[in-house]
Amino acid sequence: MAAVTRPVAIKIDPDIKERVKRLATARHRTPHWLMREAITQYVEREEKREAFRQDAIKAWEEYQATGLHATAEEADAWLVKLEGGQDAEPPECHV
Repeated sequence: MAAVTRPVAIKIDPDIKERVKRLATARHRTPHWLMREAITQYVEREEKREAFRQDAIKAWEEYQATGLHATAEEADAWLVKLEGGQDAEPPECHV
């Protein structure tokens, strides 16, 4: 089933409106297409940022509850191995 789209009105400054028009013309697109694309990219980026933030909060809460961690030195040594092309296991977490 095709997604139903609905018109939404937004207010932007005249300067931004002109910049969008110029960019749309340069890209052989309509200003409407350019604004939809910009909003889509923004929402996708911010959703990823929020998911990362939530993962960080969850990891911090887990660390506070268990004390389990790997040191920066252990993590760095693991990353050096990965960068060198080795198939290395991540360091064991400890208290």
